[in-house]
Amino acid sequence: MGWRNLIEEKEEHLSLPWLGGRKLHFGARSWTIEGDLPLEHGWYEYTCKDRSARIGLMYRTLPEGAAIGTAQEGYLVGDALVPDGAWVSPEPFKAMRQGQRVHLLEDGLDRFARVKAATWFDDGPLVYLEQLFPLGPEEEVLAAFLDGKRSVDHVRGVMPALDAAFRLEVWLRDEAEKRRALLEKQRREEEERRQREAKRKELFAKLGDGASRREMAAVDFASAAKAALAIGGGTLLDERKGQRGERVVRFRVDGERFECVCDEKTLRVIEAGICLQDHDTGICGDTWLTLESLPPVVREAQRTGQLVRRRYV
Repeated sequence: MGWRNLIEEKEEHLSLPWLGGRKLHFGARSWTIEGDLPLEHGWYEYTCKDRSARIGLMYRTLPEGAAIGTAQEGYLVGDALVPDGAWVSPEPFKAMRQGQRVHLLEDGLDRFARVKAATWFDDGPLVYLEQLFPLGPEEEVLAAFLDGKRSVDHVRGVMPALDAAFRLEVWLRDEAEKRRALLEKQRREEEERRQREAKRKELFAKLGDGASRREMAAVDFASAAKAALAIGGGTLLDERKGQRGERVVRFRVDGERFECVCDEKTLRVIEAGICLQDHDTGICGDTWLTLESLPPVVREAQRTGQLVRRRYV
């Protein structure tokens, strides 16, 4: 027998929680897990030798004889532990930082459940061990929460950790209500947007009809103007709001650019951008036109050499 045999570590069996990874810790000792890792977190039996460990049986709950680390007691808020001795903080975030996430919780734990959890090495995660008997005021504190109260000053014998847990639960409930209200607002806005889009598509499918084009103008002026100009052979280039709520429309007819001003609801021309005044009567014919009829008038003025611009693009 050599000296290596004399210092060789004996095989050791430990029951410890596994929360992922290949490192197993217990106190100041650590091992590297060999072989296939399990598919889910839980309690496992380990065979440890030298610096390596192999995972064996899985336990659904804390196994009898499991190695227990440094334990803490306190109250659960969700999956966080507010430990005994936690100071009551008026700021929920401070109370939240006083708690730590507890792993491997059993199902069915009520609000303000009093539990024991432990960690197996310095700065290690907390793992649930068992539910503890209540100390007395827990039921009254739960009733206050269910009744929508914002403090438990009326309940006698409330420990600092339980008060901190109550304040944190109230804050979390408020935040959840804010999120629900925000999500409902976003849902309504999205529904309104979908309805507008559906209406726009429906109107777009009927843009060959003048009434539909004017209805579309209230929803999507650019699409309505494009369709109206196309009726007369014009092409929309751009549109923008005018100074008095009207629309300034730029369009092309037979390779030339033009600009006019029209009513954004009726598509009736306010200013044609070209001279349409009858020199004999002095009557200006701009308002007789619509976006549908303006391109043919422009084209006729081009053809006859009588085009006089009043607006330049």
